[in-house]
Amino acid sequence: MTRLFNDPIAFAAEMIDGFVAANRRHVRPAPGGVVRAERSAPGRVAVVIGGGSGHYPAFGGLVGPGLAAGAAMGNLFASPSTQQVHGVSRAADAGGGVLLTYGNYAGDVLNFDAAQEQLRGEGVDCRTVVVTDDVASASRAEKHKRRGIAGDLTVFKIAGAAADAGSDLDEVERLARLANERTRSFGVAFSGCTLPGASHPLFEVPSGRMAIGLGIHGEPGIGETDIPTADGLARLMVETLLGDLPDGYATAVGRRVVPLLNGLGSVKYEELFVVYGSIARYLDAAGVEVVDPQVGEFCTSFDMAGASLTLFWVDDELERLWLAPCDTPAFRKNGVVAVSAGEYTPAETVIDEIPAAAPASQKAAGSVLGALEATAAVIDANADDLGRIDAVAGDGDHGIGMQRGATAAVAEAREALSRGAGAGTLLIRAADAWSDKAGGTSGALWGVMLRALGTALGDDAAPTAVRVSAGVTAALAGIQKFGKAEVGDKTMVDAIVPFAETLAASVAVGQPLDVAWNAAAEIATGAAAATADLLPRMGRARPHAEKSLGTPDAGAHSFALIATAVGKTLTRGEA
Repeated sequence: MTRLFNDPIAFAAEMIDGFVAANRRHVRPAPGGVVRAERSAPGRVAVVIGGGSGHYPAFGGLVGPGLAAGAAMGNLFASPSTQQVHGVSRAADAGGGVLLTYGNYAGDVLNFDAAQEQLRGEGVDCRTVVVTDDVASASRAEKHKRRGIAGDLTVFKIAGAAADAGSDLDEVERLARLANERTRSFGVAFSGCTLPGASHPLFEVPSGRMAIGLGIHGEPGIGETDIPTADGLARLMVETLLGDLPDGYATAVGRRVVPLLNGLGSVKYEELFVVYGSIARYLDAAGVEVVDPQVGEFCTSFDMAGASLTLFWVDDELERLWLAPCDTPAFRKNGVVAVSAGEYTPAETVIDEIPAAAPASQKAAGSVLGALEATAAVIDANADDLGRIDAVAGDGDHGIGMQRGATAAVAEAREALSRGAGAGTLLIRAADAWSDKAGGTSGALWGVMLRALGTALGDDAAPTAVRVSAGVTAALAGIQKFGKAEVGDKTMVDAIVPFAETLAASVAVGQPLDVAWNAAAEIATGAAAATADLLPRMGRARPHAEKSLGTPDAGAHSFALIATAVGKTLTRGEA
């Protein structure tokens, strides 16, 4: 378990502060994470990496000369928000464009893609390479759906070395894609990890058993077996990865490979060295030439007892870049020296103004705040249950992520109300706060929903039932465009679609907003419960689809809870 913390909710922020304080030679703070302490040469490509906290040295520990230019650092096991990715990218940008690269998880894809759109809209040439190295998370035919685990490092290192060698953005992107195609990883676990303040691990493995094919967020493995000997584990890892060679490799014989044996938190170096001794023998027996083997912790999962093996298949070009000098807090080659450039100073100050609003809209803003407070209250009351539901086939962080988002939205809404915001502006500001502080998939989607609703309400008049319904319809369109989910995928969309359709139909025949909303909330509640009978087709739960049968989708369930809570405030005339 995680023993040393103050406030669990503040753990990630305090961890980042301490990390920066301990590594000022390498990094400096930036909005949303960290960037290199030294300024990159003008015109250089900035390689920006990122993901949730809890995986050190990924991701901040890999920032420095020869590797990443910056890292967006999300909350615990939650993707960084769009705002965080954007903030780090702007701080790292040296004029040569930005390459975003990160592990393939739904929340990361949503938020990094949104940040990329923002950067492009601001004139920054921005590209993306998603890491997909985990062979256990999808078949070879669907390798684009694979997760990114410890193989992140090889892609980050190749891209960073190419950028620092002066390659342009086209070339850095090409090399990063090539590195990803040449990287394969496979992991196992003997016990789950426990987040700060949690009383139970995200998942458990029966005593004497080993989970096969885990992810770095504590997602359950795809199978179990008795714990093997160190030699037995080495054989399993090597045989699995030699059975999934890169495209164009008819055989491994005569090929060069960089092996990375990664400890996930509680497996110690001595154990890893015993396992690696057998890995080296099995690779030699397969006719593989080993180049620069690495044994240690490269991508962890708090206190999880587990390990993963990554095989990075190199040619002359990739080997040269892999061996090129780098100097980061956690990964060094050949002693590059970083020179501090001092604290980060924003290039410009954004004037935070509240738009003028009609008195009727300002009055209605108080009711919108009441709805947001009801949202936060119902999430607080159900956070543990939402986490339990999410842990069945996911990583168990849905409850705490929703808490962070709703709490931040209420705080921002109160501030906006005190400054005379109208209903639309209040919701838009709450949306941005929710997205920024929650992170992850749910944070991004709730940000999209609330912003769409706020835009529909506007500040020019009191909200009407027609405007609210139109806003909900726009919110649905936004999350379907952003998240790509459809009815039947076992996501929050399964609850939102019938909610929006029922609300629109009721409003169209003249029903008052409170009556129409509560009818829609009842339908959404039933639809959310019905997701227990579905198999997930998207997100982290997809590889463990069968395990989720009988359990509703956490996102659909939380939406239904919120819709019901807001409906009660409408009935009481509080919203």
